[in-house]
Formats: sequence, structure tokens, C-alpha cells
Amino acid sequence: MLEKLRAARANQDGFTLIELLIVVVILGVLAGVVVFAVQAFNGDGKAAACNADWKAVETANEALYAKTSAYAANPLELKTKGYLKDEPSTTNGYTISIDAAGLVKAAGACTH
Repeated sequence: MLEKLRAARANQDGFTLIELLIVVVILGVLAGVVVFAVQAFNGDGKAAACNADWKAVETANEALYAKTSAYAANPLELKTKGYLKDEPSTTNGYTISIDAAGLVKAAGACTH
């Protein structure tokens, strides 16, 4: 019985070192393509987040104006007065500000 197992294993071939290296290189190329493709989606996500924050600040600023006939000086004022849940983050590559005339402005990743 043991001789039959040895005879069966003698005919089995494994992968050569060259075949394994080719597979590793192909997987490396595919991983590189995926990394660059995902980075493109990351920029789209930042732009979408910036647009959402811009619209939220604009809506909150208009709500404050409708109630008090005065615009906020900055998004932090909107948060302290209860018109915004959170102030827009500045760590995402964009900033949301309000000018003296009450116009909401975005700088950075936004399309506004």
C-alpha cells in the first residue's frame, strides 16, 4: 500500500519557481491598478462631502436669517445657536466659510 502511494506521488508535478514568480508579478500589477482606481473614488467622496456640508451651512444660515434677520458670521455661530448639529470639518481638504454679506463660500475640494 505504501509503495502505491509513493508511486502515485512520483508522477505529480508541482509549480516551478518561475511559474510562482509570474503569478506574484501579475498579482502585484493588479494590486497597483486597484490602488490607483480607488484613489479616484476618494476624490469624488471628498467633493460630495464638501457639497453636502456647503448645502447644510447655506440652509442653516438662511434659517437663521429668516428668524433673526441677520446672517451668521461663521459656521461655528450656527452650531452654537442650534442651527447646525456639527461644524464642518476642516481636515477633509476643504473649508466652508460665510462672508460679511451672508454668502456661504467653499474652498478646496468643492465644486462651488
